[in-house]
Amino acid sequence: MNLPMTFRIAYKALGRNKMRSGLTMLGIIIGVGAVIAMIAIGSGAKARIQEQIASMGSNLLIVLSGSATSGGMRFGSGSVPTLTVEDSKAIAAECSAVKYSAPVLQGVTQVVNGNQNWSTVTFASTPEALLIRDWPVVRGRTVIQSDVEGAAKVCLLGQTVVENLFGDVDPVGQVVRIKQFPFTVIGVLSVKGQTTWGQDQDDVVYVPLTTGQRLLFGQQFPGMVRAISVQATGPDVMNLAEEQIIQLLRQRHRIRANQENDFSVRNLTEAMSAAEESARVMSLLLGAIASISLLVGGIGIMNIMLVSVTERTREIGIRMAVGARGRDILYQFLIEALVLSLIGGVIGIFLGVGASQLIARVFKWPTLISFHALLLSFSFAGGVGVFFGFYPARKAANLDPIEALRYE
Repeated sequence: MNLPMTFRIAYKALGRNKMRSGLTMLGIIIGVGAVIAMIAIGSGAKARIQEQIASMGSNLLIVLSGSATSGGMRFGSGSVPTLTVEDSKAIAAECSAVKYSAPVLQGVTQVVNGNQNWSTVTFASTPEALLIRDWPVVRGRTVIQSDVEGAAKVCLLGQTVVENLFGDVDPVGQVVRIKQFPFTVIGVLSVKGQTTWGQDQDDVVYVPLTTGQRLLFGQQFPGMVRAISVQATGPDVMNLAEEQIIQLLRQRHRIRANQENDFSVRNLTEAMSAAEESARVMSLLLGAIASISLLVGGIGIMNIMLVSVTERTREIGIRMAVGARGRDILYQFLIEALVLSLIGGVIGIFLGVGASQLIARVFKWPTLISFHALLLSFSFAGGVGVFFGFYPARKAANLDPIEALRYE
């Protein structure tokens, strides 16, 4: 008996019991659909986190000034300005693992345009700050060094601020008021989106550092800043850059060996990578849970195939009597199990893709369907069919022809 004939016999056998075959495939259909949907949800979450990591800037470190203690209460990092503009310059000049360094001042301000106003976060920094964040300007120009040196009253607006103050009007060249001071809008920043903790990165205004010091934030100690943004030269030197910064600042701040630092260094890229790893683990966990449905479907195939072997015992005996070999019978029942699982796999793929799109549309949850996930699910469905169909097929192949012909 050749293979094409074996396929035709298998198809005819399944076609004689359409309802039973359909119900048998149902477990595989649900299993494959669930696996694809769960992998899509997990992959979508992972891709969203990767986008957010990229939007934060690559190889990013944040140096925060010290904490304060008052009346027995301890305040968080940044409550006391212990960092200076000169510290930032020294980090860029003396730390070999650092590419850029930018001092940062920030605070919540009210921005006014005509009869529209919007409360937002205003950052005062140097041109390097936008290079560190990989944040280009899509309209107008960026802040340059001459703006910092001249304390120019210019600003860059994030997309959220533009939408709330100007709507569809181009803001470049317009004048807004920040804390009653007029600022000329020189550019609009590209869209960054939200961080993993839900902060809108586009709800922001950038001004030159010196302008912020003189007009907006009224520093009690001239030259002091709350934080310093740092970009390392590469992802493999992040820890080295952190060590170099700590050693340099301890030296500059004259901190003794037995004293604590009056600053803190945070590796944001490392924290975001941890979130990415959590999303990856969640994706694998969801896929593993959904795979249980496939195993249940495989058990259903095995049960039905055992029933089929029992019902067709006399038929098997007749075929063996006219010359069919044991392996022909084995192939026939294996192919029947494989056909059931593969057809169920195809239907399950459509079900999984549809469910993923429905979840994305209804629940606004990011989903990502990859060809690799579809191929893996389909292959796994075929493997389940072969694995769970082997025992019934072997039982059929090992039947004694004489006993099978006597079976009623």
